[in-house]
Amino acid sequence: MKAPTLENHRVKLSLLDLSNYKHVCNIAKEPNLVQYSPSKIDTPDDLKAYVQTAVDDYYHKTAIPFIVFDKEVNAYAGCTRFGLINWQSYILHIGWTWIGNKFQGSGLNMNMKFLMLQYAFEVLEFEKVEFRIDERNIKSRKAVEKLGATLEGILRKDTLMLDGFKRNTCCYGILNDEWTTIKTTVFKGFY
Repeated sequence: MKAPTLENHRVKLSLLDLSNYKHVCNIAKEPNLVQYSPSKIDTPDDLKAYVQTAVDDYYHKTAIPFIVFDKEVNAYAGCTRFGLINWQSYILHIGWTWIGNKFQGSGLNMNMKFLMLQYAFEVLEFEKVEFRIDERNIKSRKAVEKLGATLEGILRKDTLMLDGFKRNTCCYGILNDEWTTIKTTVFKGFY
């Protein structure tokens, strides 16, 4: 599986690996960037281990990790990923997304998600894209709801966080047969 490069006028998503992850080291140090994630990325060793896991998953064909480049400001902004790819059921997750504070609310995330959803539904021809978000993470939940995703349920106390807290996880989804409507309404003007 060759990783795609997903790109439009605003953003370029290319394969994240051990040769380029250092471009986002300073962003990974920003406080509370992955507050609602069970991942630790704020030290160079932690970030390298995080990327190594993503690379391993890529070689096992269960993930495609991306480094995010914001073309508008000519700077690396963070990371995102297709993960938990199920090639038999044609379902994948979009997540593991973190972008620096100065990129948040700038429209960058909408451009990233458009390219990823378009690729998942129109190139891979998958049936469903899922998003899993900590119930407490209202900002990310609103962002996913803005994409047109449907809340399908809440998994109670299903993920152990670094501080020992067991979080509830909100499960959102977009179906392939919903994509055309979402593309022409939510993402009108993105293509």
